[in-house]
Amino acid sequence: MTDLYGQGSDRMRGESWRPAVDVFETEDSVVLRLELPGVVSQDVRVNTDGSRVRISGTRRIPGTGDVTRLHQMEIAFGPFRREITVPIPFDQDRVSAHLEDGFLSVSLPKVKKSRHDVKVESE
Repeated sequence: MTDLYGQGSDRMRGESWRPAVDVFETEDSVVLRLELPGVVSQDVRVNTDGSRVRISGTRRIPGTGDVTRLHQMEIAFGPFRREITVPIPFDQDRVSAHLEDGFLSVSLPKVKKSRHDVKVESE
């Protein structure tokens, strides 16, 4: 069964889930912002490959203490993965990521266009 967000009910069992992502551009960078409440930085991986950015990790189930019966479970736990294709060239050596208050921000510094004068040679 697929829900409103195109995710199956499997996400409830912790098999996989897709965090929401915003992609926006500033003058100097493209920024990806993912909603990752309850995820710690040690459980997140960010890697780039050409124009693709892959973000993956795990949200662990918090300790439940003395729970004797579960009445409702809507928060997805377990592994997650997002892959975003960025159409703007960025400097892969300068990519940075910061996790704070449940949001992961990945900054992709744009490749600066440089001007080159080309010498015209004659025969």
